[in-house]
Amino acid sequence: MNKPHHTRGKVILAGAGPGDPELVTLKTVRYLQQADVVLTDRLVSNELLEAHVPERAQIVYVGKQCRRGASTPQETINELLVEYALQGKLVVRLKGGDVSVFSNILDELHTLVEHQIPYEIIPGVTAALGASAYAGIPLTARGYTKAVRLLTCYKSDVITDAYWEELARTDDTLVFYMSSETLDHIVTNLVQRNIAADKWLAIAEQATTSLQHVHITSLYEYERTLKGREFISPAIVIIGKVVRLYEQFQWRANSNSREHYFKPLVRQDIDEPATNGLLRHGELPQHIPAADDTAHQPVLLPASAAVVQTNTGPQAENAVKEHEHVSRA
Repeated sequence: MNKPHHTRGKVILAGAGPGDPELVTLKTVRYLQQADVVLTDRLVSNELLEAHVPERAQIVYVGKQCRRGASTPQETINELLVEYALQGKLVVRLKGGDVSVFSNILDELHTLVEHQIPYEIIPGVTAALGASAYAGIPLTARGYTKAVRLLTCYKSDVITDAYWEELARTDDTLVFYMSSETLDHIVTNLVQRNIAADKWLAIAEQATTSLQHVHITSLYEYERTLKGREFISPAIVIIGKVVRLYEQFQWRANSNSREHYFKPLVRQDIDEPATNGLLRHGELPQHIPAADDTAHQPVLLPASAAVVQTNTGPQAENAVKEHEHVSRA
């Protein structure tokens, strides 16, 4: 006798845009309003969630942060997608920026196909486009450049010497994701290879949010002006002739606040379980203290989830939120 099949729900892989909660597609908003469960990245505006996710829905924070051990493992995210979908739920996997640019979508697609779970992919405004638009920097422009390259240099050995030579010579606009901590390395490699002096650098911190701050400099002045500075995540790097247009077309004033729009992740103080199985929500209650302790109920955390700092920025705690356990008020 055949075993009964699980009732399969559906997973929506959707981009939330780069920060501004209004930079989201109508289709993504519709699915958020219909969702039973939302698995959301760290780089998603809490205003977006508050505006469009219904009270009945469960929000699971599965944040990642480059080079931080506090990040939620991809395996855990994959397990959550399967677990909720096999319960027959509509699951929105909400990613910052666009859903398929530097987003680990491939792992999640493999998982969904393996378990025969229906899915849709909804694009979003990727950080390169959001940051350049909100800085008044066109990524391509007649007389400046005909192409743009989306890159990452999250560690110093991901780009070969031969490719550095090509990057220094090309007239393409270069946009680096997840690379603010290696910016000294990027500039050094381009300058050592005699990149043209009319190609400038912009770094946009927390682009498109109310805390956006854009820095621009000549690559050959970088050592004097910006070298060694710590930039607030997320920060997008733009290099090319078009950066010089910022001074002419910038339309948004810089914020001088050093507040984090998206809270940084910190490791929670809970040991990983001995089993590789998914820890069910509710097995390990963990109370997150707040400034007004009486205004918050305990939040339940899976042991493999990451947590955000509770004392900076306007973002919600990075924890599993079920409205029977924690108020959204």
